Amino acid sequence: MTTHPFPVPHATVPFWRTELHKLDSHQSTPNLPEKQDIIIIGAGFAGAALAYYLSNTSESKLGITVLEARQACSGATGRNGGQLRPDIFNGAASRMKKHGLEVANEVAHFELENAEALVNLIKSEGIDCDFTPVTSGSAFINEAEAADAKAFWDSMLSKGSPALNNVTYHGPQDAEKASGVRGAIALYTFPAAVIWPYKMVMHLLEVAVGAGVNLYTHTPVHAVLPEVDSEGYWTLETARGPTKARRVVFATNAYTSGLLAEYADAIVPARGTCARIMPVSSEGPPPMPSCGVVTDSPNTMDSYWGVRPDGSFIVGGAGSYRDKPELWRGNFDDASLIEPALPFFEQWAGRNLLGWEDAETKTDNVWTGIMGYTLDDLPHVGPVPGREGLYICAGFIGHGMPNVLLCAKAVAKLVKDDSPLAGSGVPACYETSLERLRKAT
Repeated sequence: MTTHPFPVPHATVPFWRTELHKLDSHQSTPNLPEKQDIIIIGAGFAGAALAYYLSNTSESKLGITVLEARQACSGATGRNGGQLRPDIFNGAASRMKKHGLEVANEVAHFELENAEALVNLIKSEGIDCDFTPVTSGSAFINEAEAADAKAFWDSMLSKGSPALNNVTYHGPQDAEKASGVRGAIALYTFPAAVIWPYKMVMHLLEVAVGAGVNLYTHTPVHAVLPEVDSEGYWTLETARGPTKARRVVFATNAYTSGLLAEYADAIVPARGTCARIMPVSSEGPPPMPSCGVVTDSPNTMDSYWGVRPDGSFIVGGAGSYRDKPELWRGNFDDASLIEPALPFFEQWAGRNLLGWEDAETKTDNVWTGIMGYTLDDLPHVGPVPGREGLYICAGFIGHGMPNVLLCAKAVAKLVKDDSPLAGSGVPACYETSLERLRKAT
């Protein structure tokens, strides 16, 4: 493995990639276009949304190309926990602690707007992606952590946090029964959804390709030359030869610093894991359809899950390996499993779910995925500092589902007509900047 993060071959196969779309390994033409107006690097949620919004216009057609190192939607989005879960309690508490109440409220509001926008898009486009609205929650089983979370709750309520109008608190009397988490003494619930993320992303790509966008999978970008040529084009060196564009958008998430060295400390790869767990027999009462078990308030999960329409659980987190940073931090190998997580998944239901102590489950599928963690726990969105014509929409810290869509929409408008992020609805704290890059070093 190189020291610079790039997608590796032969990645583990997530459940979401067991029903492949016809564009999964698509290449629009035998050869890459020599020049384009816009090139998007990355065909996950961010790249697909960018292509969708850039091509969804009645204006004169732009030459747009999407380049993807492996198959379409084979990165973080195709490997996540399959939930649309605005983090309006735990995440808000964490951001209040780190950045203050104003940022916490701004981001919570933005995540709710993103969730609503994605729901509306799924409905208007008729996207078949198993979208199911659910009530999600954060359950606490440790008294000290529950007390810490309650203090955050009380503080945010007293100071004013509109997003908490969407959150319901359950105390020791009913937290265990309401959540289905054995030993839960506090629970905070809020609206969410479960979703087949790959199918949603592939629909957006199909619409974009149908509108004339070029898609080239299995076409890794090895480098972007440091300066534009005499005509103002950026040159991209790829596995299929060079190609050029006036504007380049990096929807590269954890792999950003492989192409933009200035982000080496700002966006760091972080390996995570998920599994699909099937009840076989003697299962207990159904738990919440979506929940996370918090071990370190305000925002560290031991595990989280979403229930599929077929009754299986998609479980992520597997906190058993978090004390071994070499297994995950700075690690971009999604071709191998995180071995300490395997027994965690085998024991997960009996250890966590109320009444499931004697249940028999089968771990049907385990996979790894690479998230893009940032030093300040905020995405990087907007123009790359000091590199006119380069843009970024990345660093979603394992929480892209309720963030990506409106970030991509704003960046698409910025790329197309130079509309500033200010006024787009994207939180000001998300905008990438030289100051944020300096603070990360």
